[in-house]
Amino acid sequence: MPALNSLSPVDKLGPTAARAGLPPLLLLCLAATWLVWGSTYLAIKYALLSFAPFLQMGTRFLVAGALLAAWMRWRGVAWPTRLQWRNALVIGGLMLGGGMGGTAFAEVSVGSGLVVAFIAVVPLMIALLNLFWGVVPRKLEAVGIALGLAGVLLLTQGNGFQASPSGLLAIATACICWSVGSVLSQRTLPLADGAMGFASEMICGGVVLMLLSALHGESFAWPPQPLAVAAWLYLVVFGSLIAFNAYMVLLARAPAALASSYTFVNPVIAMLLGVLIAGETVTPYEWGAVTVVLSGVLLLLWKPRA
Repeated sequence: MPALNSLSPVDKLGPTAARAGLPPLLLLCLAATWLVWGSTYLAIKYALLSFAPFLQMGTRFLVAGALLAAWMRWRGVAWPTRLQWRNALVIGGLMLGGGMGGTAFAEVSVGSGLVVAFIAVVPLMIALLNLFWGVVPRKLEAVGIALGLAGVLLLTQGNGFQASPSGLLAIATACICWSVGSVLSQRTLPLADGAMGFASEMICGGVVLMLLSALHGESFAWPPQPLAVAAWLYLVVFGSLIAFNAYMVLLARAPAALASSYTFVNPVIAMLLGVLIAGETVTPYEWGAVTVVLSGVLLLLWKPRA
């Protein structure tokens, strides 16, 4: 997860814009991070009909990364340095290879809504990892971390994860890999600036995922189902290219709390889509556990006014 800065709404949007509400561009970017990212987990589920987990993710990120890198080169942006490519390999291997690969693997046996509900714990994990760099959470943040982790513990006791220990292990590993990669990218292993850095991360992560696919003996299901192909294309274009760049715009121009608001919205959207479209089952107990997790994340990101 890219770093969130702490500028106020007035600092980023200007006094006039802050009084008048969000500009149309930011509203569109917000919709992309809420709706598109919230729906990608269901798209992963449908792509699994013909694309094995690591193969699906590897091809998705290789294609998206190559398209984004070609676009940036056409605009005159330089290639990353050798050191930046090395960093991209480490970060891409952790965040995309372990993080997104583990997510897809978990969705083979666990509903997409429960998977993204578990992923809501990532901001809490990142806050814990930042302790190694001397970033001590405030009292309210510490309460949020404890509450969120308690919610995840409750979530793992629900029917969905109890029925699939392998899915639980996969999504837990995915969250750890994503969190470690996020912190390393912020602290010690910076990528190239802007979109070229993300393109290099996707390319390197795609290579790692293809290696994992080969090690697992995955292969294409030919001919692929049309629904699976449509879901894969949706992930490449909307999930990897449009939504992430929308998130980068929010980071640059919107308050940090607003940019990170997808953390609360995505689990709800993913769970609703899973129930309404894919016929997944989410028990009242699991809805309650998700509420506890999101309450913890809200406390973590809450910034009291002076």
